[in-house]
Amino acid sequence: MIRWIQNGGFVEACLIAFGAAFAIATVVALGSLIFGRILRDWPERFLSGAAILSLLVFAICTCGLAYPATFVTLGLAAIGAAVYRRPSSSIGSQPSLWSRAAIPFAAVFATYFVLYVINAMAPEFSPDGSGYHLGFVSLFLREHGFHHIDWDMYATFPQGAEMLFLVAFAFGKHSAAAVVHFAFLVALAWQMVLYSRRAGFLLQGACAALLVFASPLMGKDGTAAYNDVALAAAAFGLFALLERWDAERDPRLLAAIGLIAGFAFSVKYTAALGIVWALVFVWVRSRRFRPAVAVAACAALAVLPWLLRNWLWTGNPLAPLYNNWFPNPHFTTSFEAGYRAYLARYDLRSLWEIPAAVTVHGTLVGVLGPVFMVAPLALLALRRREGRRLCLGALVFGAMYFSNIGARFLLPALPFVAMAMAIALGTGVAGRVVAVGLAVAHSFCSWPSVIPSYASEYVWRLHDIPWKWALRFRPADEFLRERMPQYGLNVLIEHVTEPGATVFTYGAIPEAYTSRRILVQYESEDNNVAGETLAIPIDPGLRPTWLARFTFPAQPLRAIRLEQTGRGESQWRIYELRALHGGAELSRSGWRGDASPFPWRIPSAFDSSLVTFWECGDFLRPGQSMTIDFGKPETIDALTVQSGYAQGDVALRLFSRAPSGAWEPLAAPSIETIPVPDLRRAAIAQLKRSGIGYVLLFEGDIPAKDMRDHPADWGVELLGESDGGSLYKLQ
Repeated sequence: MIRWIQNGGFVEACLIAFGAAFAIATVVALGSLIFGRILRDWPERFLSGAAILSLLVFAICTCGLAYPATFVTLGLAAIGAAVYRRPSSSIGSQPSLWSRAAIPFAAVFATYFVLYVINAMAPEFSPDGSGYHLGFVSLFLREHGFHHIDWDMYATFPQGAEMLFLVAFAFGKHSAAAVVHFAFLVALAWQMVLYSRRAGFLLQGACAALLVFASPLMGKDGTAAYNDVALAAAAFGLFALLERWDAERDPRLLAAIGLIAGFAFSVKYTAALGIVWALVFVWVRSRRFRPAVAVAACAALAVLPWLLRNWLWTGNPLAPLYNNWFPNPHFTTSFEAGYRAYLARYDLRSLWEIPAAVTVHGTLVGVLGPVFMVAPLALLALRRREGRRLCLGALVFGAMYFSNIGARFLLPALPFVAMAMAIALGTGVAGRVVAVGLAVAHSFCSWPSVIPSYASEYVWRLHDIPWKWALRFRPADEFLRERMPQYGLNVLIEHVTEPGATVFTYGAIPEAYTSRRILVQYESEDNNVAGETLAIPIDPGLRPTWLARFTFPAQPLRAIRLEQTGRGESQWRIYELRALHGGAELSRSGWRGDASPFPWRIPSAFDSSLVTFWECGDFLRPGQSMTIDFGKPETIDALTVQSGYAQGDVALRLFSRAPSGAWEPLAAPSIETIPVPDLRRAAIAQLKRSGIGYVLLFEGDIPAKDMRDHPADWGVELLGESDGGSLYKLQ
């Protein structure tokens, strides 16, 4: 105990508990203050307060005031005012939740609660939680607000839940944020019980809540700094409030409905249909537009700030998606197409594998539990009005699932499915017995030590009860080195690079544990260009040995147009474009260009560098073009286009502008292979010009072996190796 105190473990554990408790208390206080007696139970106040605090923290970050003192001031003011007002607790003639029959349920819930809260307090090591979720939270705290991020696509996703994490993180760091996310899981289970009490099937509702609460994936996700459980809680909270409004027609509930619907969107884009559902439901049930307008206005408060931020940062309010609607230089349509295609299939051979993968095998990153193999049982609930609405809720929040078939993207629909399954069995004795039996069996099958008996060895799940690390009797660093791949790389980067350094890498690392700027190749077009630049000297397909030569009678030209007519899954790329007369190259100083698609980076096609390039940003299709205006008439008899053979089926035609302004065919190309010099130092120099000071490479990265064998030829210095990665400084 003395060593625990001396080593700072006691203080760290207290800060985690304080950070999480303070953030949660602030959330509930804000919900109580704004809605007072309108919202009767703490889960309703928690969810509405989460929407409010998320907006307030967004405003704080926008103003550059994200300091612990700011959050303390806001939280104490909200908590103090809420205590002073003392809004009433749950009211009405509802059946009591507590009875002798509830004791077994309470015992199971308590057992899982202890398992979960200890895992939430343990050092955060989940892939996305230790990556971008808390990576951005850490950045915002260091920068005291929003930092213009156009190098990471994940920064453009709305971060409604991360705004709450930021308050807890300011005091208790990573684990405190995970505990805040766990609070959403508790609120979800509690509101499922409250809803079923109001609807008249309390026992079935308690069983459904246990199916959700004990689900292995729900427990793993809910004890990490993710946001899927937060969305699930907001989704079911929205449903429960709509049901309350439909029964009571209290117009004061509309503001909370709108805020929670908007908050769900601010947690994940996939909740957009929840807003539509709320608007249509309110309009259909009231037969008036005014209530729907009130819901829309409150939802917009939570939605528009994120869309506006994206518009200002990237030019695309829905970034990193729908780039064909909002073309921008940061994310290309080809990247988006490839990204969507992978998420829609992962590594499955057939979509028919999904049911087993998400319920028992765990091959889609997580397992819901074997009991959900009988999820079609929920369709029997269509016999009841409550069942029909629950199935509609499952449809609304599960409609976007096939855009990303990872198991955790089913979590927002899971409470609806579980509740429908429970009430489908009926309210008779037999139905109750089966419901309780399912809940008991599920609770047993979901315990960490039982999961390996039916799921994949590598399934994403909780493994044990790491209480010594949760309470920091043992150091967090020890836990992270043992359970987090690549954690040692963060330590290395922090140790050997200067503050503010920029590190490029081909694969993601736990960014939440480093203060350095990490550029991952696939996370933006700029990063992709950096990765391709490093690969050009080594990859035969990327080396600029492909030359298309257009020759024609000498003539004065003011502008030319290259058109691509091929079709395929590669991209049209131009390293260098040159105009010649009599074999002599013409000056390119006054050239101006345009392209369709991707009218950015065109100067890279005529900057005299073989490691820079313009790329069309889309897969090959006829009609893609680049136009070059020479600035004045130039006498030209040849044009060359230099690129790499990885262009696949690219096919080019050259046009000149006629006096009438129309484009007329000028020449067809002849293709040849040409030698190129060693480009390794040129590639490193280009990365340095773009602000990159370090490169982190892993085995399998294209330049990794050659850079390790010939660091002097590249102009780099090896600073250290850890967890399979090698860190180089660019000289």
